[in-house]
Amino acid sequence: MSTGKLTINLDAVANNWRALNAKSHITVQTGAVVKADGYGLGAARVARALTTAGVRKFFVAFTEEGVALRDALGPTPEIFVFSGHMSGDTDMIADMALTPMVNSLNQLTRHLEALPDHPFGVQLDTGMNRLGMEPTEWLAVQQIVMQAGPQLVMSHLACADEPDHPMNQQQLTRFHELTDGLQVPRSLAATGGILLGPDFHFDLTRPGIGLYGGLPFEAAEPTVRLELPVIQIRDLEPGESVGYGNTWIAERLTRLATVSAGYADGLFRVLGENVNVYCGADKCPVVGRVSMDALTVDITDISETPRTLDIICEHQKVDALAGLAGTIGYEVLTSLGNRYNRRYSGRS
Repeated sequence: MSTGKLTINLDAVANNWRALNAKSHITVQTGAVVKADGYGLGAARVARALTTAGVRKFFVAFTEEGVALRDALGPTPEIFVFSGHMSGDTDMIADMALTPMVNSLNQLTRHLEALPDHPFGVQLDTGMNRLGMEPTEWLAVQQIVMQAGPQLVMSHLACADEPDHPMNQQQLTRFHELTDGLQVPRSLAATGGILLGPDFHFDLTRPGIGLYGGLPFEAAEPTVRLELPVIQIRDLEPGESVGYGNTWIAERLTRLATVSAGYADGLFRVLGENVNVYCGADKCPVVGRVSMDALTVDITDISETPRTLDIICEHQKVDALAGLAGTIGYEVLTSLGNRYNRRYSGRS
């Protein structure tokens, strides 16, 4: 097989949800964010595993994602759409029983006029300045909204992965100011907010990256392993160069493995010679530039001739790989290409 094998552990995803769920009071419900195709791991398979674990409320970014998720899960779970009620989405929202989180006065008007009896929620901006009604807008229409009976009022924390950042308390205070006394379920915390403690939990939490093994949930179980097949092995003399631009030159007799994966598969070109792959527990440095479809690896110092090499594994987890690329685990997971042979373990 000439494509990499991406193994996705659904039991680990479910266990991570259980662990985050256990951090909340019994009266707090724990949902799950499965946007961006389940953070790159396959929303349908991930969501079915989470449903088995006990999730009843899911969050997606766009209406089209909600449609695909409804097809996968059937009529029972609630599916909330962060982007709200966009122009052209009305029929899909109605037909697929989706709950838009309206973000503006225009969206609120569109929803109440087009689907006056259909469930909706409200997203408030408490300082992130990305999505949500601004406080002045919210206060102007709060009475109308509450009469219409929203399913949820939520906001999103900007700095939850930095527990000591003053923005966390500022947003918490603002959320209280905008929502205290309202008879409606409230939600402020995603993964980072859950870890900030019960003051941030309200009625519903929305873990995302923590489900998939990423920071800031340091106790998360790893959910993915990425094995890359070796296409060819060659021996180099001192002075021979490797790859585009001759950026790496052998200083000794070198055994080189070319493996099947590159920047077209989410292994960023910037990784270059900063990254290692693994043969079991043995570390093997990548040499030369990352190509579109291939990496070249120095395997001189290992005793065996490998058939595959791991780039995401117990020795180099997602966030470690992300750090080498100067990015975050979210980007690594959501960039994994569709050329990998995907294998799921555990329940779905």
